[in-house]
Amino acid sequence: MTHRIPRRARALAAVVGGAALAAGVAAAPASAATPTVSCTSAKAALATKLKTDITAALANRKGTVAVGLYDRSTKTTCTLRSTTHYDSASTVKVTVLATLLWDAKKHNRYLTTTEQSLAKAMITKSDNDATSKLWKQLGLTKIKGFLAAAGMTQTTPGANNYWGLTQIDVHDEQKLLALVTAKNTVLSDNSRAYILKLMGQVISSQRWGTPYGVPSGVSVHVKNGWLQRSTHGWRVHSLGTFSGGGHDYQMTVLTQDNSTMQYGIDTIQAVAKVVHKDLAAS
Repeated sequence: MTHRIPRRARALAAVVGGAALAAGVAAAPASAATPTVSCTSAKAALATKLKTDITAALANRKGTVAVGLYDRSTKTTCTLRSTTHYDSASTVKVTVLATLLWDAKKHNRYLTTTEQSLAKAMITKSDNDATSKLWKQLGLTKIKGFLAAAGMTQTTPGANNYWGLTQIDVHDEQKLLALVTAKNTVLSDNSRAYILKLMGQVISSQRWGTPYGVPSGVSVHVKNGWLQRSTHGWRVHSLGTFSGGGHDYQMTVLTQDNSTMQYGIDTIQAVAKVVHKDLAAS
C-alpha cells in the first residue's frame, strides 16, 4: 500500500477494506444523547411511515448509525445523527473523483488516460493504490478547494495521506450526492455523468448496503467503505443514488461500533430495505 506513511508510523498502520488504518488515532466520539429519526415530506403520511420504519429497523441494532435520505420527487428528507463525524474509509473516493473533475474543469482540460484508469479502479473496485496516487496528485489544497466550493464545510481531509481517515458526516455526504445527481455550478453535467457511470459499474461483491431491496427498474449507483480500527470497531458505510419508479433519491448510511463488517452491512441493509419499500409504495 502506498500511503507514504512516515517510517515511525508504519508499525501502527495497515490497510483494511479500502482505507488507511491507524490504530493510534482516535475517532470523533459519537453524540452523547440518543437522537431520533426525523423526516419531512410533501406527503405527510410518507414522512410518518419512514420515521416509524427506519426507527424500527434500527431498534435492535447495536452500533452508532447515521442516516440521510432525500427524494426530490416527493421532497422527502430523513436524517439521523446528520452531524456526527465518522472516519470516511473508502466513501471518500467519490470526493476524490469529484475533486479531480472539478479541478480539470477549472483548467479547461479532459482527464488523461492515466487519470481515467485510476478513477475507474478507485470507484469500481475500491482500489487503494489508485486512490493514493490521485490523492497525492491533487494535494490537500485542491481537495479543500473542492470541499469549499461544494459547501462541504464539515468534512476534514485526512492528514499525512491517510485519506481513509477523512472526517465525514451525513450532512456533507448528502450534499455531495446532490451535486452528483442534479445540475449545479460546481460539477459539469459531463462530470456528474462520469461519476454516476463509475458508481453504476461497481463490482458485484461491493454492491451491498444502500442498494439492498431496491425495486426492479430503478437504476443504482453506489460507493461503500469499510474499515476496522482499535477504537469503535468496524466502520461500515454506504452511499447510494437511485432513480426510476417515479422517484429520484439519494441515501447515506454511516455506521461504527460494529463487531464485524457483516454486522454493519446488515444494519445498513435493514435501513435501505424499508426506505426503498416505503418510497416505492408512495
